[in-house]
Amino acid sequence: MRFSGEGMELAQVVMGEQNKQNFQPPLILAVEDNDDNLLLMSYTLESLGCRLICQTDSSTTVLVAKEYQPDLILLDILLPGINGIDVMRYLKQEPLTRNITVVAVTALASTEDRERILDAGFDDYISKPYMIEDLEAIIYRYVGEKLDNYSAVDLC
Repeated sequence: MRFSGEGMELAQVVMGEQNKQNFQPPLILAVEDNDDNLLLMSYTLESLGCRLICQTDSSTTVLVAKEYQPDLILLDILLPGINGIDVMRYLKQEPLTRNITVVAVTALASTEDRERILDAGFDDYISKPYMIEDLEAIIYRYVGEKLDNYSAVDLC
């Protein structure tokens, strides 16, 4: 079977439109009890084109993760109630959440803290205070293929 050049071009346009319609920006669950930190995080994530769920309380994080299946979870460690390490344990026990990438975002910055956090099952770690560029690099590392190629820093 032969295709004319015109038919191929039309097929490429249609396929391109279908890919645009199927494109879903990454969904990120951010769990942070400090309002200022959450605001900075949400500004950066929205600037990158991410969809965002914000939580200031970790008590429902596992339920939210099971329900919405985010592409990435940014999880503070020092949270009131259930700390981030315990939340991580619960996430790893659940079949629906055990494969979600989770990055610790924490003020715990010693080498021992970092090792303990990574040993608990976190995929990565960023210490507070962080630069927007550092958070952006983490986001691109784990969900970059789902993002448009522009930078939050470029928007500032």
